[in-house]
Amino acid sequence: MAVAQQADDPPAVPSRGPSTASDSTSPSTLSFQAPWLLFWIGFAVRVLYMTLAHTYRIRPFDDHFTFGWEMGRIARALNTGYGYADPFTGHTGPTAWTGPLYPLLLAGIFHVFGIYTPSAAWVALAVNCAFSALAALPTWEIGSRCFNPRVGKWAAWLWALYPAAMQYAVRWVWEMNLTVLLFTTMLVVALRLRNIGEPAAAASGPHPRWRLWTAFGLLWGLVALSNPALVIFLPACGIWLLLKSTPSSGAALRQRLAGAALAGLLFCVCIAPWILRNWIAFHQFVPLRGNFGAELYLGNGPGANGFLMEYNHPEQSAQQLRLYQQMGEIAYAKKRGALAEAIIRAHPGLFLRNTLKRVYFFWAGVPHPADDAWYVEVGRNFNYDLISAAGLLGLALALRQRAPAAWLFAWIFLLLPLVYYAVTVHARFRHPFEPVIAVLAVNLFQSARPPALKRTG
Repeated sequence: MAVAQQADDPPAVPSRGPSTASDSTSPSTLSFQAPWLLFWIGFAVRVLYMTLAHTYRIRPFDDHFTFGWEMGRIARALNTGYGYADPFTGHTGPTAWTGPLYPLLLAGIFHVFGIYTPSAAWVALAVNCAFSALAALPTWEIGSRCFNPRVGKWAAWLWALYPAAMQYAVRWVWEMNLTVLLFTTMLVVALRLRNIGEPAAAASGPHPRWRLWTAFGLLWGLVALSNPALVIFLPACGIWLLLKSTPSSGAALRQRLAGAALAGLLFCVCIAPWILRNWIAFHQFVPLRGNFGAELYLGNGPGANGFLMEYNHPEQSAQQLRLYQQMGEIAYAKKRGALAEAIIRAHPGLFLRNTLKRVYFFWAGVPHPADDAWYVEVGRNFNYDLISAAGLLGLALALRQRAPAAWLFAWIFLLLPLVYYAVTVHARFRHPFEPVIAVLAVNLFQSARPPALKRTG
């Protein structure tokens, strides 16, 4: 496998530009610790914008549905005695439409500050701002370990201050910011487990690393409960940790296997209560989410053209909402999924065309409604396309440089979009690995600098 063919164990790749004090720091004294000033500035900028621009004043349209959408509805049900239920209009019964982590957090905010109140909106977005700003810290370490301290520093500041990186923190009551923090922190733990960027002496000794394996398992459990779609990357990440390009002793291999077993056990412990709850609520095995069939239909049903058919969504279609309530979520999703699969089998060419459209949308941006001003759409598309191009070219450069963890990043780019290619695409689906894109983009532009002039005299 490709993950076994990389040179991931040497110290970080040196800078290709003029040397600086930070770039020439010896591995034995190199620190990957980001300054907390980075977080505080990023957090302050986000909260100030959210407060001064009044983005926390969420419109009460459709009974406040845009205040958290399905997650807001579930949080309200948790506070009104209906349990983890009712993701749409009215009382529709138990649900597993979304992962439980963010709805539970939002339910706690509702409990303290009121359901759908401006205070609750401000606090929810402020918490999002904290999650988003905190993600700059692991971004710093990823760039520093895999490339050099300058890449880590600039990538982290880019994440902290670039408007596109903070848009979901200041406007969306949803799980993206929590997920991006958990996912980037998990990547840092994975890099530490592989000793990426560490001095050779540290990398050569025996390391049970139980604390790191514990953190790895727990973080993946939380990622699964926040955004289950990311679990598709877990096997590749685990294999990357177990396989090394340099020979290992039998004892070292056994230690890695034992650590991986511990992480796997803790991952199962994290998600077990949610699976048990679903078994009790639905009387069948629902591992993480129960809506895949419904979403598959919304992306590939009759008349599908690459976009999500929102008019057929239970929140917008009264007929579908009645059917959802009568059948129950799991039966409804299974029926819709079976219909989608039948349509895909009957029209494979249409499915292929729609899938190719979604691939394009994922990397080039999803077209927005025509009521946006043309210059807004042009600016939005230029920004999105620039980030995509820089990330993809940065990944290609990292693979060519045989940079530490380059193949791990390649698996992220390959695997995380797969579910969305088959179902539907929104710009926010790329957000969990946009810190990695920032790191790769910064390294790309830094590597393009002209070589330092030779000194004379």
